[in-house]
Amino acid sequence: MGKIKTLSLLFIVATALGSILLIQQKTNKTSSQPEPAVMCHVISLKETITPVLGTKHFVVAAYADNRDGRRRTRIIGIINRNSADKLQCVFCCRNRTFFYTTAEVQQHSDHFGFPYVTTDLLCETAPECKSSHVMVHGPSPSVDNAARFLSIQNTHQQEEQFPYEFTVCISNLFGTYNNVLQFIQTLEVYKILGIQKVMIYRTNCSQTLDKVLSYYKEEGLVEIIPWPITTVLNPSHGWNYAEHKGELHYYGQLTTLNDCIYRNMYTSKYVLLNDIDEIIAPYKHRDLHQLMEHLSSQNPKAGVFLIENHIYPKNVFDESGRFSHQAEWKNVPGINIFEHVHREPDRKEVYNPTKMIVNPRTVEQTSVHSVLKHYGEIYRVPPDVSKIVHVRVPLQGQLSKEALIRDTKLWEYADQVVKNTNEVI
Repeated sequence: MGKIKTLSLLFIVATALGSILLIQQKTNKTSSQPEPAVMCHVISLKETITPVLGTKHFVVAAYADNRDGRRRTRIIGIINRNSADKLQCVFCCRNRTFFYTTAEVQQHSDHFGFPYVTTDLLCETAPECKSSHVMVHGPSPSVDNAARFLSIQNTHQQEEQFPYEFTVCISNLFGTYNNVLQFIQTLEVYKILGIQKVMIYRTNCSQTLDKVLSYYKEEGLVEIIPWPITTVLNPSHGWNYAEHKGELHYYGQLTTLNDCIYRNMYTSKYVLLNDIDEIIAPYKHRDLHQLMEHLSSQNPKAGVFLIENHIYPKNVFDESGRFSHQAEWKNVPGINIFEHVHREPDRKEVYNPTKMIVNPRTVEQTSVHSVLKHYGEIYRVPPDVSKIVHVRVPLQGQLSKEALIRDTKLWEYADQVVKNTNEVI
């Protein structure tokens, strides 16, 4: 019994010493080597939006990023701009010891006046740590040996032979979005153009569209990323803070776009950043593969290709009625894109907004219509080579039908899309 009491006492003393060493380590801004006194046990986070304890901030995902020659982990987060918290990254090393380092906080320049902003937390670690997991904590010590960690993605970084050539990132699906017919038609056009994966950040949608998402998920085309932004913040319904209020721009659109780039950085040769009702269509090439072969050969230093957005008003219909009598579509909610083939003309005094096809390995930070930080050059694609077909409410509603430009580009895909749409329905 005496030996047992002695061993118990030694265990208590050792545990206390370990706790003291851990607290001492947390007070340092940067540690040069892992602290062996306390062993970490990884519990991986399953959520896509995680509060940083003791702060007003959130983290989304962690990615290895060595593109500038430094061994760093980039953590995509959502930071309260009015908070001056100093943040630390805590790595759980391969030998199950902690490694602490101060986070370099890089707020993205586009926040549109909202209190919260998409932010990169850049954390360096020692080569001997070889960590696969990291967490972020605020100025108050709050890490124990069973802390919850983000898995560090992109640790295997190949530059060729990607599983996918083209991935589309749909940044937000929210509310009771129910434009089912246009969604099905758009995805079927995507497949013809060579899109192999569509990644959708889903907050909410109608039950009918949810069934369609499940269909394409089982098919292997769609990947759903849960995005419960409304449970942690009051996001805005629009882009302008003065008009729309809220805490974060447009349901966290900028955060999801950046996360999607990093998720696909080493799995997709190209990533398309466009909205759910937009189709980037090649006008001089059969598909996106041929388009990008041409553009990349002509612009070998470019990694970002800007594609102009063009509006096809949903209240202006094709007079031929060719696609207006599809019996299978009568009870399906949403827009029939083949009925809307009249395009608004360019306005010389207005800069046409763009969406993008990017080589994700050349992008550091992106906004909605352009990149914020990047490697390489940017090329603006002439609209006669490629443009975005965007069927939506008009921007130039005062124009007569005769003042619009008839453009039946999507009809080139109609036979196959009609057949496939009927099968999905």
